[in-house]
Amino acid sequence: MKDVKVVIAEDDPQIAEIQRRFIDRIDGFELVGIAHGLKEAEDLLDVLKPELLLLDIQFPSGSGLELLRKLRSQNSSTDVILITAAKEVNTLKEALHGGVFYYILKPLVFERLQEALKNYLKHIEKLRAMESLAQSDVDTVLPQRTVNESGSIPVKNAMESIRLPKGIDSLTLDRIREVVIKKGNPLSAEEVGILIGASRTTARRYLEYLVSNGEVQAEAAYGTVGRPERRYRVLGS
Repeated sequence: MKDVKVVIAEDDPQIAEIQRRFIDRIDGFELVGIAHGLKEAEDLLDVLKPELLLLDIQFPSGSGLELLRKLRSQNSSTDVILITAAKEVNTLKEALHGGVFYYILKPLVFERLQEALKNYLKHIEKLRAMESLAQSDVDTVLPQRTVNESGSIPVKNAMESIRLPKGIDSLTLDRIREVVIKKGNPLSAEEVGILIGASRTTARRYLEYLVSNGEVQAEAAYGTVGRPERRYRVLGS
């Protein structure tokens, strides 16, 4: 499969340069243009017709959401990943209505962009391989139904990411969810911490958040000595 052509639309030259360097390190993508303004971005999209646009929201001349709406009104085939500092829920809702593939909150880290782009490649490869659709195919292809494996923010998790309390990161939270679901049997905070490479204190904080959220159940396990230990499992398991 040929490399996916990418355009970056970011008004801050330093941030755009960081994104450029990140893309250079990820196989399967070719950066074909960088725009620091909305009109410049529109011109690049019109001429280069990239498969993917990495789009900021805040520009001196207006909002990146205006460009997103214009692309959709023109039935453009360019997919959009928003990379923005905008944490307003209404902004997220508008982005979802515009059909963004991912919504990534700044500051951008390499691992987050890498995972987002990897998932994007999987997405288009699945589409190209399909000849007809079953509901199971639709469920695996739609971005909002994909499972967040390591830190990119699928649109289904973007709303949660904005609502998370201080000290709870969506990346770590998803990793802990995955560990608890896969293991099935009750785990201690120390065991979860070892599995995800974090301290027992960190793991316990996230586990207790999942308990308060109704996703995980805590139970007391009594050993031969000492106080009972809290162990965590998915509800119903």
